[in-house]
Amino acid sequence: MLVGPGNRMVGNRERGLSFGVVHVWRCFFLTFAIILCATSPAGAHEGPPYPVIVDKIVGPCLVSVWTDPDVGVGTFLVFPEGLEGKSVPADLQVDVVVQPVSKRIPEASFRAVRADLTDRAQFKAEVAFDAQEYWNVRIVLHSSQGDGEETVQVEVTPPGYGRWDLVIYLLPFLAVGFLWLRAIMKKRSDARGKI
Repeated sequence: MLVGPGNRMVGNRERGLSFGVVHVWRCFFLTFAIILCATSPAGAHEGPPYPVIVDKIVGPCLVSVWTDPDVGVGTFLVFPEGLEGKSVPADLQVDVVVQPVSKRIPEASFRAVRADLTDRAQFKAEVAFDAQEYWNVRIVLHSSQGDGEETVQVEVTPPGYGRWDLVIYLLPFLAVGFLWLRAIMKKRSDARGKI
């Protein structure tokens, strides 16, 4: 409450603010400040898998590879498609071969497991990474129709916050949605006041 002209008490409602909106804004900024202070310095990647190879011809297939390379267990998703209208070979095997760029340890190979999808082929490999650094990754395809490989370099990062990742990544969208809703409510309120 503030003292207005004529020693009249002016509350939030007279100033055009309701207690609910002020309270929501305080909670929003407090939550934002806590998250900002509690997070560690940004790494190269945190969150869902991202593409590292897109539509490259590798042996008998057109291949896209998505990855989430976290220390501990990194995930590689390989999406092969047949070339020139052909289907993906039934005997296709995919290996993910990794080695640190520093070559401090020898290469390690991990067999990708084929997922049972009706509309396309997908292979998933879980790869063991022991340190946060750059790694060379070879995607190796073997089939009766031919073999091929593609090499890419990825930066392995610490694992994310688990279930909190979703909340952190949704916050900006929720804030925009809240502002949009507030603008709509204000517009309605102004329209009622003009009637």
